[in-house]
Amino acid sequence: MPGAGKSSVGRLVADKLGIPFVDLDAEIEAAAGRTVPDIFRRDGEPAFRELEHEAVVRAAAQAPAVVSCGGGVVLREDNLAAMRAGGCIVWLNVPLATLRRRIRDIIEKRPLVKDPLDLERLYNARLSVYRAAAEHEVVAEGDPQQVARDVVEAVT
Repeated sequence: MPGAGKSSVGRLVADKLGIPFVDLDAEIEAAAGRTVPDIFRRDGEPAFRELEHEAVVRAAAQAPAVVSCGGGVVLREDNLAAMRAGGCIVWLNVPLATLRRRIRDIIEKRPLVKDPLDLERLYNARLSVYRAAAEHEVVAEGDPQQVARDVVEAVT
């Protein structure tokens, strides 16, 4: 989910494990030569999801890394298959109230979350998908350093 801490915790986990960190959105932007919001605005969500799928496949085929994926990546079964083939899936589980607080100042940068009701809709729609996709669930409400330690403990 937006605001779960995927990027900040992911970087810390990568450091602790001594492996690279890959931000899937940054990979998509580099491949497309445009920002994620621009891709959504000009080409729509289906085009973004296709670019996302290509990035997932590339990331899964590389050497071990911590990959920060956007919240919608698990909505495609072919993404899940690539992710599982390349490693394990960790869900950073954050309560909705905490997500609201974390993204309230950057909501205009989120293509699928333009107001708090969008966040609640996404949360409710994706919660069961995240739970089913995850090999490891880590509560990610607290300090990023502690969450990173919890992730490392879960995957090692």
